Amino acid sequence: MTRTTADVTFLRGYNQALVMAVGRTVPTFERSTVVTATGLTPQAVSKVIARLTADGLIRSAGVRRPGIGKPAVVYELVPDSRYAIGAHVARRTLRLALVDLAGRVHHSAVSPLPRDFTPEHLLHALRDGIDAITADWEPRGRLTGVGIGMIGPLDHGNGLVRDAHGLRHWHDVPLRELAEAHLGLPVHLDKDVTAGVTAEAWRRGGRFGDAVLIMVESGIGGGFWLGGTAHRGAHTNAGEFGHTVVDLDGPRCVCGRHGCLEVVHNRAAEAGDIARAARVLAVGVVNLLQTLDLAHVVLAGADLLRHQRAYLAAVEEAVHTEVPRADWLVTDVALSSLGADVIAAGAAMQVLDRQYGVPGLVPRQG
Repeated sequence: MTRTTADVTFLRGYNQALVMAVGRTVPTFERSTVVTATGLTPQAVSKVIARLTADGLIRSAGVRRPGIGKPAVVYELVPDSRYAIGAHVARRTLRLALVDLAGRVHHSAVSPLPRDFTPEHLLHALRDGIDAITADWEPRGRLTGVGIGMIGPLDHGNGLVRDAHGLRHWHDVPLRELAEAHLGLPVHLDKDVTAGVTAEAWRRGGRFGDAVLIMVESGIGGGFWLGGTAHRGAHTNAGEFGHTVVDLDGPRCVCGRHGCLEVVHNRAAEAGDIARAARVLAVGVVNLLQTLDLAHVVLAGADLLRHQRAYLAAVEEAVHTEVPRADWLVTDVALSSLGADVIAAGAAMQVLDRQYGVPGLVPRQG
């Protein structure tokens, strides 16, 4: 392929992604809507709309007849034209979600994983779960791929799980490559919390600025959305929020350090002291806000959701009373809008984003 052909192919795909991102954020749109939102020329937008319509990704939703000028064709996204399956791999369970092009969850299911499971255990569970989801209703012709939100540390760039905390059999495992060969589908691998914050950004759109999703589910992690996109860090391993130290003389953590937020929190939770566990998490959240000046904190994870009132109250109080000048440094604290499905759904949305969207695009207001 020549450089010119490659550049044209990239530009065509990028322009298509811009139009798809607009279609995902509004119920209906016209050519002028896309021009205003993206800065593309009317001619370029017309070509993209023609291609997307031919591919069945968008369709005509009627005609708007203004008082003056020509009628304008109105378009809408076709949500059921494409799907992706997302997987949330936790230390005890595997959760799968089937998500359409608009980001709606059509089906979710959770199954147990063996204690200290191996890559082979996970691959078989993934295949069985996907077969079960697609058994009665076969969307494979419209299935874009599989996204996996996995426990870290994780090398997203190379598709490797590097010594996942608390799991003995995951030293530099090429999970993305193994899963693609085992499932016969494209696979996107990312850290669980990064997948989760992607889901929140999809659903909240332009209102979701610099943010963190905090997950409490056997472990603790933080997924970051900074500057309009997922933040993975220099080695694509950002998010090890639970392994920041809050007690220099604290107990030994699974990561090898002492006094990590995760182990201090878990000790309190295992003792039944949920108020203290929530307080430990709240201290960590305030530390994050002091470091990154975030506008949104989203709380998620099965263990947290079982005691959501206690955690929400503790974090809200800490944010409002312990952040200096909280009247100015305002931060919204909320529970995940997708509940226990947020990681799996976000992993699926990442797959759809790779093909049909631009993460973080916010249509400009005309």
